[in-house]
Amino acid sequence: MGYKNNRMGYQKQLLGSRSVVKKDNFAIIPHDGLVKNTIPGFENVDVSILGTPRLGAHFVDYIASFQKGGKHTGFGGEGVETVAYVVSGKLKVSDGKEDNILETGGYAYFPASVKMVMENAQDDPTEVYLYKKRYEPLEGYEARKIIGNTKDQTPEEYEGMKDVLLWDFLPKELGFDMNVHILSFEPGASHAYIETHFQEHGAYLISGQGMYVLDNDWYPVEKGDYLFMASYVPQAAYAVGRGEPLAYVYSKDANRDPEI
Repeated sequence: MGYKNNRMGYQKQLLGSRSVVKKDNFAIIPHDGLVKNTIPGFENVDVSILGTPRLGAHFVDYIASFQKGGKHTGFGGEGVETVAYVVSGKLKVSDGKEDNILETGGYAYFPASVKMVMENAQDDPTEVYLYKKRYEPLEGYEARKIIGNTKDQTPEEYEGMKDVLLWDFLPKELGFDMNVHILSFEPGASHAYIETHFQEHGAYLISGQGMYVLDNDWYPVEKGDYLFMASYVPQAAYAVGRGEPLAYVYSKDANRDPEI
């Protein structure tokens, strides 16, 4: 994994971290604090568990580095929808009927109960952001498999700002109860205002550096970090630096009325 902690033995400096974890509110997990997990189904894959219900999320997401020959024998399960996004590399995904090759920027959405079989499609490691959630059915509507690549899309200007761009992975249809996006800020760009909303996010930073406000405090973030934002957490970003944009892939629940 490109930003996995590969240090061995003692560090030369005192132990420290940018990690901030406030369960049921928000979390920042820096790339140098991620640890490898052993999870059934993953074979020859370095995988870190990110957001989970233990943190306060109503989903589970991961960052995974598929090594040569790395695979997953069936991601998802009964009533569970799944998403895979290729941060870098090449991944084969299959629903048992059709195979698709996802290259960098490629993504796959499999509807509930359709397991996603994955395999590294190159010798070099392939880095993949993975997401799963229990699907919320809506009478008269249903989801379907989606395969795409952000390189084939024309992004929209977020809130009308030319230096903040948004890519949607899924159609804006009521059959889908969530979406995954990429939001990209050129250096110096930011959200137009501090957002406070019902939807929750899991976000993996794929490029750049910035400052993120979470619950009215500002924190430095950079490529390889993971953010969790629960419902109603005040949130916004500023991109900093002179090089690449601050960009992250993130999930969002959508198209459903809150239950009472």
